[in-house]
Amino acid sequence: MSLSHGSFQGRSEAVLTVTILMLAFCSIFVALRMFSRAVIVKKIAVDDYFIILAWIIAAGLSIAICIGCAWGLGRHEENVPGQWQAMLRKANYVFSVLYQPALMATKTSILAFYLALPTSNRIFKWACIGTLVVVNAGGLALGLFTVFQCWPIGAAFQHPIPQTAHCTDIITIYLSSTPLNIITDLAILFLPMPILTSMRLPKKQKIILIITFSFGAFVAAVDVVRVVYLQGAARTRIRQIAVFREENDSREAEQTDFSWYASLSFMWSAIEVNLGIMCASVPGLKPLVSRFLPSMLRDVGDPTSRVGSVSSGSDPAKMQEVQRVPSMPSLPEDVRARDFSISPRTPTDDEEPMGMIDFLTAPDPRQDSSTDDEGTMGMMDFLTTPETTHLPPATRTQTNQTNTSRNTNPATEQTFFDFVNMKRRKGLPYVTTRESIFPISAVTVLFFIWGFEYGLLDVLNQQFQRVAHMSAAQSTGIHSAYFAGYAFGPPTVGRLVLKHWGFKACFTVGLSIFGCGTLIFWPAAVLTSFSAFIITNFIVAFGLSILEVAANPFIALCGPAEYSEIRLNLSQAVQAVGSIVAPLIADKAFFTRVMHAPSLVDTQWAYLGISLFTILLAVVYYYIPLPEASDEELEDAAERLDGANNAKMGNVNIIWITLAFGVFSQFCYVGAQEANATNYDAYLDVVAPTFNPANTMAVAHTTFAVSRFLAAGLGFWVKPRILMLVFYIGSILFSALAMHYGGDAGVGFMIMVFFFEGPLFALIYAQCLRGMGKHTKLASVFITSAVCGGSVFAPISSVIATSGRGAMFAVVVPAVVLGAGTIFPIYLNASPLARKQCDPIKDATSPEHSRPASDASRTSRALSFLQRNKKRDSPVSEWREQKSNELSPVRHGLA
Repeated sequence: MSLSHGSFQGRSEAVLTVTILMLAFCSIFVALRMFSRAVIVKKIAVDDYFIILAWIIAAGLSIAICIGCAWGLGRHEENVPGQWQAMLRKANYVFSVLYQPALMATKTSILAFYLALPTSNRIFKWACIGTLVVVNAGGLALGLFTVFQCWPIGAAFQHPIPQTAHCTDIITIYLSSTPLNIITDLAILFLPMPILTSMRLPKKQKIILIITFSFGAFVAAVDVVRVVYLQGAARTRIRQIAVFREENDSREAEQTDFSWYASLSFMWSAIEVNLGIMCASVPGLKPLVSRFLPSMLRDVGDPTSRVGSVSSGSDPAKMQEVQRVPSMPSLPEDVRARDFSISPRTPTDDEEPMGMIDFLTAPDPRQDSSTDDEGTMGMMDFLTTPETTHLPPATRTQTNQTNTSRNTNPATEQTFFDFVNMKRRKGLPYVTTRESIFPISAVTVLFFIWGFEYGLLDVLNQQFQRVAHMSAAQSTGIHSAYFAGYAFGPPTVGRLVLKHWGFKACFTVGLSIFGCGTLIFWPAAVLTSFSAFIITNFIVAFGLSILEVAANPFIALCGPAEYSEIRLNLSQAVQAVGSIVAPLIADKAFFTRVMHAPSLVDTQWAYLGISLFTILLAVVYYYIPLPEASDEELEDAAERLDGANNAKMGNVNIIWITLAFGVFSQFCYVGAQEANATNYDAYLDVVAPTFNPANTMAVAHTTFAVSRFLAAGLGFWVKPRILMLVFYIGSILFSALAMHYGGDAGVGFMIMVFFFEGPLFALIYAQCLRGMGKHTKLASVFITSAVCGGSVFAPISSVIATSGRGAMFAVVVPAVVLGAGTIFPIYLNASPLARKQCDPIKDATSPEHSRPASDASRTSRALSFLQRNKKRDSPVSEWREQKSNELSPVRHGLA
């Protein structure tokens, strides 16, 4: 049997042809890159050596596929002679071992290039280093796993596999590597975008530069296509193994038509590797384009184009006209360093400080101006400026000036394509109601997204538990793992990001981590792995907690202070709507089939789409203009004439006592809410077994959302502390009734529990933040961390429900926990100091008023500032004391 027998070739010819073509194109790109770097730039960097290594590995990988095609890859198993099996297995093994190293070398080359970019942006540098560690550590682990896919290793080449050997399915390994590959692909794609979009360059240059760095999107797309075929291979293998088991066929481990269903996966893997190397080589081709097709890189009318077209023999009058182009006034050194992400360089006596614009558009400072046109030039010079090395030495310096100037002559004016907005926005605590509409709407979208995501996550977890025949303890473990993420996310990453970079940074970081977590559902659903689902739930909650540690206080602070609880309840109500919609969509779209493993595989497409959408959303929120708040602004906005926020109970400031009670109340509330949600199906089976759990849960979630809208409306007339007490009492009362009544009445009482639980989260959160001032962000971290109460009380309720006591008695757990949480509203209503601190007020100094503060208001703020900053035994304190004495008549007048 030879390869020429077309009836037996199957997919072999297509796989062979595509692999050879991709390797050929890859070789051309690498050759052109190295010619550009070695001949034109005359500098070979670290990233070039890694790309050569990647090409060598890719060549070996492609050759292994070609050899495999010659020995049966792409044919059905029945058409592969037995004597071919050993060579086919060797070729497949070589391919599988080389796949991860090829990706590692390619991505290391790209990240090494990023690290060589001239920027002092520490976040970018550390993000590149972190991605580099993930790429190589994860790739090394997967590579070793692939090398030792069989134990002993030699069993991977043997046919049949010895009974004493143990082998892992290679498709399983590939699917396990999918999240790492896609996550690192997206990280590499988006990492340089903030730097590139903040550069001040001509429009055409900036667009070309961004497109050049965006070619990695093709690699991510190919990776998704590759996984499509891997998924099909996994589904085919599952079906075949099931058939063999039913027939007691010994071929289960030997003949599952691997050579046929895995061939296209191999082909797309080769496409992914070779295309990745080509995309990584695109930035290095710019010198060639600049040398031979310069018009592609320059705008029409760009003065640098005209300068570049002037040769040494050009008209001297034209040269003088070029030299008369006025230069842009120099920016202060600190502004250059801040806005263009480049550390200030100490200038010499006869030169101005150099900023990012100057650095990126100037000739390489290491290149002497007297060198010929073959002189060495750095990569970023070629990426960001038209080639000027062919100009006479006298015009090179002037060309640089032209690049960094804004010409006042309309005929030669250079238009810059900027993303940088130098205008300072109003601080978050000072925005008016009208100004708050856009930022609140933008952030409320996030509330809907995480409500929708949580609803899908809950449905998928339930489906997974049924397919995997998990025990009640394992189901509770998955649930607890989710809320455990809230215990770790806010005090670690959440606090760091919120404190140093603000609310919007938390949105971007939280969404990114959340997207990575949902992506891990891809292999978890295929493998039905309990440990993978534990990890996924933890990562998803970790990301959401970082998002929530900023989103909740943002809504509470954005606008008039007296409406904080109203705004937060409205946003939380939108989140609840997302939780209602998600299970309905999931039930109709995903789980209409019989429950088996392939049906879980289908749900991965939803989670892949959600993950990619979430990461794109993180990029969008990076650029959305949203107000921020410094600790100083928060402290200033919290100042009150009556000093309610500075009152003390004993030796402790009242704000810390309120926060402590609030955090405990939030811990109890979330624990009770999740205990009721977790125990709901078991409760329904006992009190009303004829009821549809999905339908009644949808009704319960709807009442939950409605109560939040209702509480937001009542907030205009009723104080938040009173509303909180009423809703707490209602939750406890109907929990007690649900324990003692069954049938329709019991179901109704349980639904009413959901109704009264609805507004409590927002009321607790906003009341805790009142008066915290400069400690508002820290308070948000503590309150968000309290959500981990869901991992404590839900397992206790589940244990009671599965014991002899039954599901009805298990409702005692949330009832008792809600009773403990009621301590907070009782404290707020009973303590005069707490009432004074937390009740919304309107005064002339409130940030919701856009008009200037009155003289009395400004005087009171000055007195408060002097009092806060007063220090003994210092000249400054004496001056403050004097000013305070001068303002004392005004103080008495205000009193």
